[in-house]
Amino acid sequence: MSDRLAARLVHELGTRGLTVATGESLTGGLVCAELVSVPGASEVVAGGVVAYTHQVKVSLLGVDAALLEREGAVNAATAEQLALGARDEVGAHIGLGTTGAAGPDPSDGQPVGTVYVAVAGEDVTVARRLELSGDRAQIRADAVDGVLALLAEHLALPTR
Repeated sequence: MSDRLAARLVHELGTRGLTVATGESLTGGLVCAELVSVPGASEVVAGGVVAYTHQVKVSLLGVDAALLEREGAVNAATAEQLALGARDEVGAHIGLGTTGAAGPDPSDGQPVGTVYVAVAGEDVTVARRLELSGDRAQIRADAVDGVLALLAEHLALPTR
């Protein structure tokens, strides 16, 4: 689904004169890669940060170190802060954030398949918990689909 949805999102963002940036943990750059695979993405994708370690989450995207210490990275607040940090630090209109446990082992006390995705717009930030299944690659791919679907909802586009 994500390739067709990515093309629609890139088109819609371009039509509206909006830019997007990604702050990715478990997806490791897959969201940004999916968006830039679309011709014309250079007009709307401002950039992305792969923030896999807590240190990078804090230093590059401004995620609250106390939150990470207290709750770990697999939660809605971290996803929101990744999206906000991507938006603000890269200088885009919209930020996307992904965090979760892709496996093979649980992460931060969360079972494999627990994923949080977030969109930070100019006026609103929203996160969604996803319960995904499959192997590591499938969970990561489904997380990409999940955050792109959330962006489509933010833009009031149908996801199909």
